[in-house]
Amino acid sequence: MKDQTKRLYFIDAMRAWAILMMLQGHFIDGLLDPVYRDPSNLVYTVWKYFRGITAPVFFTVSGFIFTYLLLRAPKQGKDNPRLRKGIKRGLELIAIGYLLRSNLFGLLKGVIYPSFFLVDVLHCIGIAILLLTLMYLAVPRGKTIRFGLILLAMGVLLFLFEPLYKTWNLSFMPVALANYFTKDNGSVFTIIPWVGYAFTGGFIASLFYRFRQLNYLYLKSMLLFLLAGIALIWFSSPFFEWMGAQTGVSLFQEIASNNYLFIRLGDVLLVFVVFILLRGLMQRKLFLSIGQHTLSIYVIHFMVLYGSLTGIGLYAYWHHALTPVQAIAGALFFMLFCTWAALAYNQHKDAIRQALGHLSGWLKAFVFRIADLCSHQVRMLWGRLSRLLSSAERT
Repeated sequence: MKDQTKRLYFIDAMRAWAILMMLQGHFIDGLLDPVYRDPSNLVYTVWKYFRGITAPVFFTVSGFIFTYLLLRAPKQGKDNPRLRKGIKRGLELIAIGYLLRSNLFGLLKGVIYPSFFLVDVLHCIGIAILLLTLMYLAVPRGKTIRFGLILLAMGVLLFLFEPLYKTWNLSFMPVALANYFTKDNGSVFTIIPWVGYAFTGGFIASLFYRFRQLNYLYLKSMLLFLLAGIALIWFSSPFFEWMGAQTGVSLFQEIASNNYLFIRLGDVLLVFVVFILLRGLMQRKLFLSIGQHTLSIYVIHFMVLYGSLTGIGLYAYWHHALTPVQAIAGALFFMLFCTWAALAYNQHKDAIRQALGHLSGWLKAFVFRIADLCSHQVRMLWGRLSRLLSSAERT
């Protein structure tokens, strides 16, 4: 039996699809005029449903990739080289998340706007990676399935208790910390329940790694995901209603009445089925490049659309102002531009960093030169002032 998962091309393709769907979703949702948001329109309804799949897929795939690389590393346990990389990556994502929400003009005035403290996708994925690292260390070395089952249990628990913790009053917390747990202040995502998808992705990765030499791995995976996905989409709500009726626990009824987490998980599993089925077509270099550079694409799209750092973006000029034709055409161009810019940046990353290094060095030299000149002028003025004061004292 051969190792069939040395390179999981379909995962890169899924991540590429998710980031492109995120780009068009953010563009259309932010710029389409509300008068065209008609729930009775089939096209709009289908678009809205698939837009809702994007974030769960992105979180799940992120957890899958990190966990799979963690388990595949040549050394396991505390000696795993992916641990340090994971901690660094998690902190880096959180830092970039805050950077994208900062405003340079505000900082120059000494003002930090409340939007700086809002939590978004990058913050949550960064926290998820750090938590995956901690849970990996807590499980004995080599216990892949146990590790995966713990991740699955954590993900399911986060989903199950969502009706309870979404009602928490966290006003006693500092806003910067509370934003990780509540949307009351404007956060787009929160670590609970969204890291649950990353944990579920980690569980799926543990299965792929544990059974990587299994005959017909992809066929069996598709059947498993297909059955599980259908069960979650069509039968999870009736199941929770039945559990509520049998046990009298109101929590189950509350889950059934707003069962978006488990249904979206079912959607994610069906997306896995589609991409595994089409994996032979997913080995195109473009798919792989997009999937491997999602962070760059995300950063560029955030700056262009929302005006990160400068406050100057498409959102400021055309917020809820476009017709459907304009929004669709603009979204296509927006996806192409952000993807091209990210791939071009990564292709010439070393040269760009070198140029920025030279620019930084020149700016530092310029600042030091100005400071030196200012210091010289201050010394001259002080000398003149001292002579005038001495002359006045003698007279």
